Amino acid sequence: MTASPSSGDNAIAPNANRLLWAGFTAILAAGVGFGVRGGLFGTWETAFNLNGAQLGAISLGAGFISFCFGIIIGGIIVDKIGYGKLVFAAFLLHVLSAFVTFAAKPGMSSETAYLFLYWGTFLFGLANGTLEAVANPLVATLFPKNRTHYLNILHASWPLGMVFGGLIGWTLGSGENAWDWKWQLALYLVPTLAYGVMFFGQKYPKSEASAKGLKLGEMFKDVGILGTLIVSVMLFFFLRRDFFGGLIGLDAAPANILSALVSLGLLGWVATITKFSIGHWLIFVLFITHAMVGSVELGTDGWIQNITGTLLNPEQGKILFVFTSLVMFGLRFCAHFIESKLKVSPIGLLLICSILAVAGLNLVSAIHSFGAAFGALLVYAIGKTFFWPTMLAVIGDRFPQTGAVAMSLMGGIGMLSVGLLGGPGLGYARDRFSAGALQDANPALYEQVKSTGPASEFFGFEPVQPIDPKVLNPAKAAFAAKTAVERGSTDPKVKDLAATLTPDQELIATSDIKGNRKVLKFDSLIPAGMAVIYLLLMIYFRAIGGYRPLTITPEQAAGGTKGPAEF
Repeated sequence: MTASPSSGDNAIAPNANRLLWAGFTAILAAGVGFGVRGGLFGTWETAFNLNGAQLGAISLGAGFISFCFGIIIGGIIVDKIGYGKLVFAAFLLHVLSAFVTFAAKPGMSSETAYLFLYWGTFLFGLANGTLEAVANPLVATLFPKNRTHYLNILHASWPLGMVFGGLIGWTLGSGENAWDWKWQLALYLVPTLAYGVMFFGQKYPKSEASAKGLKLGEMFKDVGILGTLIVSVMLFFFLRRDFFGGLIGLDAAPANILSALVSLGLLGWVATITKFSIGHWLIFVLFITHAMVGSVELGTDGWIQNITGTLLNPEQGKILFVFTSLVMFGLRFCAHFIESKLKVSPIGLLLICSILAVAGLNLVSAIHSFGAAFGALLVYAIGKTFFWPTMLAVIGDRFPQTGAVAMSLMGGIGMLSVGLLGGPGLGYARDRFSAGALQDANPALYEQVKSTGPASEFFGFEPVQPIDPKVLNPAKAAFAAKTAVERGSTDPKVKDLAATLTPDQELIATSDIKGNRKVLKFDSLIPAGMAVIYLLLMIYFRAIGGYRPLTITPEQAAGGTKGPAEF
């Protein structure tokens, strides 16, 4: 292995900065669209008489399924067909998504409106996944000696897009001058058109693996059977629940069979093209860790606004969510300073972030005031800021011979974990801990107010009957009103609502608050586990002389087995 010093950013193409900001704008469009759609579910529910299952299928099913398909399939083929063709496909999908969604009109049947909204969201998610399959390896290729910095800049656009999307809903979605929902959603087409113009006519570099002539089987070699096994297992559960069992509506037996065939088919295909390569242990570890990253970052993001809104009030929960997103946006421009000036390696940065995430989640679990929440969420926001892009940078640094394959599979694993582990897991924990707190305080009251619907379940944990939302939500609203009055609110409507609070409602609301606090402490176990992994990786890299980016050797490019060389 040979090493050479890094000298600046060393972008490999004269249009590197334009392509970087084009990718930034593309992910910004995804964030804006995602944020706006999230604020429209109530509008769609009322306008088209949709039920909760239909809304869930649109938000988690359509957008999530298609994103995973886009990033995994795109990552496999991008080195073969080139970045430009996938960018063009994603642009068309983004535009087509808007027109399909806009086809939902008042007066049509709920079933027809649902189909337009579902497939519009599906196309949107597919476009987002395809762009991720392009943008991540493209930026890693353009800046091979400073991947951590530039991948963090690229992904700074996601929290910024979420902020814009949220602000669009809050400012244009209600009040006398509220915009029609179609005009609100159409605003994501502004950054869409911008990234289309920025990418148009540009020359794209080939990834290092593609430039060296490596074939797909050679790119998959270090992923191998071990890395693909993680993808296959997650894909099985995902297809069984969300695709064959959810979207297609098959019974359990055929859904299991078809999901197993697809998952085993992927594993067998990779084993065949890699000549049964086991894969590199480090990729296996990084894939597992990134599943944890997806759960703690995006999975927690899906619940944190709701949880802080319960601990304080819903409006403050929204403000705090915007605050953490803005912190992430700003800090992702600081990765180069941390790495070069403070001499913190990517693994060291990930370790520090894990520790801060543990501390932040525990601090948030203890908040009682708006001011304290700002401090607690600042720690949490700093902790989660660098996880996703820095993990991608580590894959790019240590395994350049995998091209876009390993990076895209890692992104797909992270997103799969949100739907399989993070979101459902935290939802189950909230149901269990809130119900448990009420049962401990007043077993008879719990029996009266527990839901009579399906039990809350999660991967073999004991099923639990949550508190009935029809009882819980009014109790929370009345208790929040009482708290607001105690803090000085003079709003007559708030006072009237506070006066309706009964002792049983107060106990239900406080039990829910206790449950939410416990959820955050439970969630902190995930970054705690990540910290252990990163610490062990730091010890490993010190033992081999330190963390350094690698480059493909002539022997490997020629099809040999010798690993990449260090910069």
